[in-house]
Amino acid sequence: MIEIGRLPNSRAAQAFVDYLKGERIDCQIQPLPQGVAILVLREQDVEQARKEFAHFIAHPYDNKYLQASWEHGDTNAKLDYGAPSLQLFTQFITGAGPITLIIFGLCTLIYAAMNLGFASPVYQALSYFGAVPGTGVSQFWRVFTPSLLHFSAMHIIFNLLWWWYLGGKIETRIGTAPLLILLLVAGTLPNVVQYYVSGPNFGGLSGVVYAVAGYTWVMGLRKPEAGIGLPPSYMGFMLIWLALGFTDFLGISVANGAHIGGLLIGLAQGWFDSRSKYVQ
Repeated sequence: MIEIGRLPNSRAAQAFVDYLKGERIDCQIQPLPQGVAILVLREQDVEQARKEFAHFIAHPYDNKYLQASWEHGDTNAKLDYGAPSLQLFTQFITGAGPITLIIFGLCTLIYAAMNLGFASPVYQALSYFGAVPGTGVSQFWRVFTPSLLHFSAMHIIFNLLWWWYLGGKIETRIGTAPLLILLLVAGTLPNVVQYYVSGPNFGGLSGVVYAVAGYTWVMGLRKPEAGIGLPPSYMGFMLIWLALGFTDFLGISVANGAHIGGLLIGLAQGWFDSRSKYVQ
């Protein structure tokens, strides 16, 4: 048996396996600590199965997969999802890797602390150089830590949902290293850009979010066999949101410099990784 790819949950995998059955490709699902693997039984079917898998990753909601489940699905298949709350928690954990979850948890804890009476000490400890008196370049962490600060519920919810969805895809399907590079580069350089655009009073993971969006989009176009991609409608939404940041429509202060800087970093790294033989 030869593994052709991995998916975050067995339900999505079953739809794909049902489709392959209709194409006369024998395969099965193997549970993993994080998600499931798709295994092809015959070596002569591997090349076609990999092409089909790349198409499935790019177009998971194609009607042909739903139709395949109706026509070839096994009514005796037991997919135990457990209680709804457990199912949601399991999907949250298996849909991401350690870096994704650590940053998600850090941002949540910091936001909670800021709303439980510790806003001033947290901001003094994590804000950018010059945002509070007595800060200097010797406190090197300040070039990154503003990325962990969020100032409203909408701010943190928007950022963390995209971070979990896209960062989790990158980490579980390509690896921790590409995501860590995106996090460190897009969590620092766009902050420098934002400082020169509007000063030191800013925060949020938005620069990193735009980096993982740009990375996922480029990889989906240039190297779909890597197993990640961003539908055009999703990328269009991100670009519209970016454009709205330059208007007064949102009614909030938007770190446009960080958004653009992060997007450019993600596009550049996506282009580079899509050419690398080490990214499968």
